[in-house]
Amino acid sequence: MEIISVVPRGYCQGVVRAIMLAKETVKKYPDQKVTMLGMIVHNQYVVDACRKAGIQFIEDPLKTREQLLDEIDEGVVIFTAHGISDAVRDKAEKKGLICVDATCPDVKKTHTLVKEHVRNGDVIYIGKKHHPEAEGTVSLSPRIHLVTSCEDVASLPDLHNVLITNQTTLSLLDAQKIIAACKKRFPDAVVAEEICNATRIRQEAVMALKDVDLLIVVGDPRSNNSRMLAETGKKAGIGDALLLSSAQELKESMIQNKKRIAVTSGSSTPNALTKQVIDCLKAYADTGILPHVSPDPEVL
Repeated sequence: MEIISVVPRGYCQGVVRAIMLAKETVKKYPDQKVTMLGMIVHNQYVVDACRKAGIQFIEDPLKTREQLLDEIDEGVVIFTAHGISDAVRDKAEKKGLICVDATCPDVKKTHTLVKEHVRNGDVIYIGKKHHPEAEGTVSLSPRIHLVTSCEDVASLPDLHNVLITNQTTLSLLDAQKIIAACKKRFPDAVVAEEICNATRIRQEAVMALKDVDLLIVVGDPRSNNSRMLAETGKKAGIGDALLLSSAQELKESMIQNKKRIAVTSGSSTPNALTKQVIDCLKAYADTGILPHVSPDPEVL
């Protein structure tokens, strides 16, 4: 059995920045209640580690960030790497909360782009419904219209001076298809494809794999960029692609009779989790036995 460690993989700079800000905030405000508005990044191991460091979390997939803010009345609020709307920021400041913004710089760049464009036109934003990044961007203006699939394009109203852009963590292949559908409906639209570089190069590395029996993506199932890596592998012709949260989910039945296994991870996945999976695969290749691993690796 050959184990291929796909490069690049793991944390992107936006995630590293968000985690560092969270750790610094706890140290800077030792006597204040520190609350994260949503998951800092979409990885439960990172969330659990932040809780141990003293950070509380408010999360409900059925509520917007603005609604969740009603549950925070004191101390420090940290905005996650996915970004928030101006309305959320204004509401937090009016409540007298100390605001720490961990928004990814790539998401901020998209926010700046669309806020400038809606002064004189409409924006088609390609993203995932209920995803915090899409919510934060679409909430910036009523002139920003969320599109989740090619089928959504037909139901868009007549738009003026259209800009087409997207969530930073989408599948390259999916985004291209939806952009093409938007251009067919709005031929004069300008395209600003905003898939971040970290997402792009990780997907391109997966698409470049040859003669692989199995692709293992280490990442939280709620992580869009992790799910997109697994889907990219399948679309690239890899016969079997799995998304695993950690080595705890790795079973012998998944890897039996596999000759070449590639391992990558989403940009919100701690390297410690990916290393555990790779180490388990190497041990199995050498001994035929899948070892037990720590259920609580150090991730911060």
